Amino acid sequence: MLSTGELILRLVLSALAGGVVGVEREVNNRPAGLRTHVLVTLGSTLIMIISMYGFQGYGPGGDGGDPARLAAQVVSGIGFLGAGTILRTGNNISGLTTAASIWVCGGIGLAIGNGYYSGGIATTLIVLFTLKGLNATENRLFKVKYKELVIFAKERPGLLGELGQVMGKYNIVIKDIRVVSDQDLSEDQRDIVVRFRVKLPSKFFNDRFFIEIMAIRGINHASWESDF
Repeated sequence: MLSTGELILRLVLSALAGGVVGVEREVNNRPAGLRTHVLVTLGSTLIMIISMYGFQGYGPGGDGGDPARLAAQVVSGIGFLGAGTILRTGNNISGLTTAASIWVCGGIGLAIGNGYYSGGIATTLIVLFTLKGLNATENRLFKVKYKELVIFAKERPGLLGELGQVMGKYNIVIKDIRVVSDQDLSEDQRDIVVRFRVKLPSKFFNDRFFIEIMAIRGINHASWESDF
C-alpha cells in the first residue's frame, strides 16, 4: 500500500510538472493555461494511483484486477478536453499545440502516479523545450512563408474590418495584427500604422490587391515590409 508521504509527493510533483507547462501556455495567452494543465496532470496522477492501489483486496485473488484499465481511460478522456481548445477560422486552425500539451500532461501525470519520476520529469523538460525553444526555431525556418503588410492610415471606425474584407476576397490568411497610433492626438486626426503578418495564396494578384486597398477611405500608403 502507498504511504501517505509517497502519495502527497506524487500529487505535489505532478502539480508542479503541470504548472511548468501551464505557465508557458499562460504567458503566450493560449486558451488553456496554468490551472487547466495543473488540474489535468494532478487528476491523471490521482487516477493512476487509484487504479494501482485503490482496488487492492478486490477482484480475483484480491489483487485488484488490471491497474491499467482505469488509467487507460485518461488518454481518450483528455482528447475531448483538448478538442475544446482547437479553433478553426477559414483555412486557419489554432489551438493544436495547446491541445497536445494538455494530452501530454495527462501522460506526465500517469507516469508520476505510477512512480516513474524520471520519465515524468524528463518529459516535462522536453515539453518545455519544445514549446519555448522550438517555437523560435520554427519561426526562423518558416518565416519565408509569411509576408508583412504595412499600412499607414487615418484612424476611423470600421477600417480594420474593411481591410479584412479585401484580404478575405483574395484568400489571404491573417496570422497577426499590430496597430500603433499616436494617442496624443484626437481620434479624427490620429495617424495609425497597421502591420499585418499574412500568408498569401498560391495565386495572388498583387497589383489588383493594392488598388483595392488604396481605394479604402483613410488609407495613405500600403506596401510590403520588404518594399521599404
